[in-house]
Amino acid sequence: MEKIIQSIRERAKSNPKKIVFPEPSDERVLKAVEYIKEEKIAAPLLLTQDNIDINKQEEFANIFYERKKAKGISFEEARELMEDPLYYGAMLVARGFADGFVAGATFTTSSVIRAALNCLDIDKTIGLVSSCFIMGVPNCSFGERGIFVYADCGVIPYPTSEQLALIAISAAKFARDVLNFEPHVALLSFSTKGSAEGRWIDKVKEAVGIARSKTDEFAIDGELQADAAIVPEVAAIKAPQSKVAGRANVLIFPNLDAGNICYKLTERLAGAKAIGPIVLGTKQPCSDLSRGCSVEDIIDCTAITVIRAQKI
Repeated sequence: MEKIIQSIRERAKSNPKKIVFPEPSDERVLKAVEYIKEEKIAAPLLLTQDNIDINKQEEFANIFYERKKAKGISFEEARELMEDPLYYGAMLVARGFADGFVAGATFTTSSVIRAALNCLDIDKTIGLVSSCFIMGVPNCSFGERGIFVYADCGVIPYPTSEQLALIAISAAKFARDVLNFEPHVALLSFSTKGSAEGRWIDKVKEAVGIARSKTDEFAIDGELQADAAIVPEVAAIKAPQSKVAGRANVLIFPNLDAGNICYKLTERLAGAKAIGPIVLGTKQPCSDLSRGCSVEDIIDCTAITVIRAQKI
């Protein structure tokens, strides 16, 4: 994990981007921003009352109101939202005054996602906002030498087959573009290739078919149990014809319960490093943070956000 993190930081330094931090009172954010600035990982913009532009607030309120008035929002409500540094920061990114934002040290995930959904443009090539984690498991030979992408662990509680397919494609693109490895995408279930039956399994099977119909860029397979997805010896027995089984490095969970529980158990029981949740599906990049994040977590999420901004 250390090598890939170092590589990500170096790639960020090659073309630093302006990244907004809307949590100026958090000590971890302040320390991270200081390091990021010194190491030239990004050009950090720490939002404080001193650098919030009143004219921009008014401009953003007008834009937001025009965009959302059909849904019943008033101009006063739009103006009030722009007094929230999270929304103001997201609008800075949406309007091109910054390249991405990192938040969540004090804000909840739902607040960060809501700001991203309401302010940022949706990537029309995907059409769905979801999230992923980078998981680095020590002393692990599975996945990409112990590196995995887990999705979705933070946004969509009960995805449809169509949504699962889009989550799989989004996570695969992230693995390829940011982590620089060839994605092998497993859609997980409690069944492997028909070993059990049920509507939840059918949904995963349908998602695999939809994903394959949308792209042939990635190896995508399912339904696979977790052991069949990552352990070659198990894959040889349960899914010998699969190009993904036993090699999966991108794991797609059937719902948010499974994804969130699994990432936290992997982190706590296996001593894994978890980076994220990283918001997928927006045109401009955004990274959420766990409220239990460390300074290193903030630095790493920032470097990832910079790399994603470099590709726009």
